[in-house]
Amino acid sequence: MAATHTKCRGKYPGDVDRFAVPDDKVSWSVEWPEYKPVDYTAPVVEKGPVWADVDFRKVKPDVPPKYNEVDGKVNRKSFTGNYSIDETGVPRNPIGRTGMVGRGLLGRWGPNHAADPIVTRWKRDSSGAIVTKNDKPILEFVAIKRKDCGEWAIPGGMVDPGDTVSATLKKEFGEEAMNSLEASPEEKKKIEEQVHQLFSHGKEVYAGYVDDPRNTDNAWMETVAVNFHDETGEAFGKVKLCAGDDAGAVAWKELTSSLALYASHTTFTGKVVELRNATF
Repeated sequence: MAATHTKCRGKYPGDVDRFAVPDDKVSWSVEWPEYKPVDYTAPVVEKGPVWADVDFRKVKPDVPPKYNEVDGKVNRKSFTGNYSIDETGVPRNPIGRTGMVGRGLLGRWGPNHAADPIVTRWKRDSSGAIVTKNDKPILEFVAIKRKDCGEWAIPGGMVDPGDTVSATLKKEFGEEAMNSLEASPEEKKKIEEQVHQLFSHGKEVYAGYVDDPRNTDNAWMETVAVNFHDETGEAFGKVKLCAGDDAGAVAWKELTSSLALYASHTTFTGKVVELRNATF
């Protein structure tokens, strides 16, 4: 359990301290009377943007949130199964302690759902031949460099209430890797058409909890990761990559074991490597 729950026990983004949680104290089944997690919800979340819940520990709404269900347009179900509710009346992280209560930078109590498109192609030499290593082909994928932490990541994003994972995959790739938000109406339409065509076939490689540095004891990230593979190198070759709103850079990166990625993204890309029988 602890092996999949490490990034969310380190320094919180923005250099906010957590209560230190050792590996043997992660599980809620371990009694730990001395546990005193830091209570933190980022100011941007406390301001009450449309993508965030209110503080249900302090404000009791007329209609209480429906945890473990689809609550109106908000999906509060978890891929991990039914999660428990703690003594303050909000969800408890099903994987274990993180050293922080509240929501941190996350908007929803409980699961915060995202979608991650993993766009891949084979690495090729100047003659167009597929490059191999250890008798296996090398994969490349579209990666963005996050502005908030400088780490390379999959160009994914949050699933808005009422949106489907499929729609989010297309939207996030267009915004993060093709900068559709700053495109003219004509360019935006062209980008949307390209992405729609490119994303017509995909293979789900992961659906579940994410070991994300933003996680807390009461709010955590979950995602669906889907691989869109260009076997010939012609489809995505026509796409112009351009870093979007949350990206400092965008590039085709080799999928290698030495490439450090944000949150659990190495796990997701590793599943793509296995799926495509590529070298790692």
